[in-house]
Amino acid sequence: MENKTSFFEEPEVEKIILPVGSGVPFGLRRVRNAALNIGGVYGTWGDSYDNGSLVDLLAVRLGAPVPENERLNLAELGFVSRHHIPVFDREQNIDIEVQVGARMLREAALVCGWDPGEVDAILIGMSAPITEDYLSRIARAAGIREDALKVAVHKACDGSVSSLHLALNPDLPENAGLEQNIAESLRGRKILVGGIEGLSRFMTTSRDTNALQLFGNAAGIVGIIPDETMKFLAGKSYEAYDDEGVLQVRMSYPHSRQRSDGGLNIDVTQMDANNIRVAGLMHEPTDGTSISMAGPMGMVKLFVRNGVQVVRDAYQAYQEKLEQLGTTGKSLAVAIVHHANFKINKLKEKHLQNAGITLSMPWLVSDFGNVSAASNMIALLRKLPDLKPGDHILIDGFGAGTYYDTLAVELGG
Repeated sequence: MENKTSFFEEPEVEKIILPVGSGVPFGLRRVRNAALNIGGVYGTWGDSYDNGSLVDLLAVRLGAPVPENERLNLAELGFVSRHHIPVFDREQNIDIEVQVGARMLREAALVCGWDPGEVDAILIGMSAPITEDYLSRIARAAGIREDALKVAVHKACDGSVSSLHLALNPDLPENAGLEQNIAESLRGRKILVGGIEGLSRFMTTSRDTNALQLFGNAAGIVGIIPDETMKFLAGKSYEAYDDEGVLQVRMSYPHSRQRSDGGLNIDVTQMDANNIRVAGLMHEPTDGTSISMAGPMGMVKLFVRNGVQVVRDAYQAYQEKLEQLGTTGKSLAVAIVHHANFKINKLKEKHLQNAGITLSMPWLVSDFGNVSAASNMIALLRKLPDLKPGDHILIDGFGAGTYYDTLAVELGG
């Protein structure tokens, strides 16, 4: 596990002040693996709070100290800091997140050696978008063409992995009824995939002390060319509605709120030829707040059992793919997992080992907190320099709803 106190103090992080309010610190880091021809950026915005100073911030937000029995052992859960902005009005929040999103897209394209105008599609996971047209706004501000495909994926913490799955796997049911199959339309094209999570803004209406201690702001964007720099091998997408409301999240995006019997609880809407929204049904808090969650053990129960089974199914499909390719001696170089908390990932790792599946599942995102859909892409970028052409990796996402996407991919060059 990492032992960092602030992302802004890391080498190679470029830090600026966004001119909103009295100024909001924003930092990003660029990563590129020339051998793979894959690159991207990750970063965060807002003041950095370590586990001690976070308690003081929450006392101000809640109007009272966090009770001792509600204080989490955050270091034990894998987190040493996270980033929060002050409480701003709606227009200020839009201004911040458009600036952040546009800069992330532009810099990710440039790291890959692309002019932003060359980008053919962006697929971004967001738990709580600040506006319905957020992708159009940030793409325009980044210099990306108006006719580039924009896919917004609202499946909580699973959003970025679901975005990647949609970009690579043509067999996903979300494609039914669309004017084009997303993955088939993106083969050989230059695309940006990631997660942008302004969770500090989203949390301002929450009174849930667990959520307030765990979540923070961050974003991660990766540039790939499907079937060239990254090739789909096998995967599994699964949903199991959270009837008990163990992790309740307000949907700040359009959704029919209609529960499907045995079908997808996902609304897929093609707003126009270049804009698609994939929106997952959530069990929402009844009091109108943004989020309400069980404690860490509740999260373990929610995500581990189904999460282990989804990984097992994806791993089995991967082994079958290796047999088809005649490369049964191949193994997965690493598993890039969502960083909900360290205990969840260690327990998943243990259960998988008991099932005969041994995977390297490094903990790579201690200095942001739980950053929902951004965490997988940040972890991928932090591991990217160690990977080689031909490597197979597993990418495992899961989030409230509950939604799961796990896929094995081959890295090219």
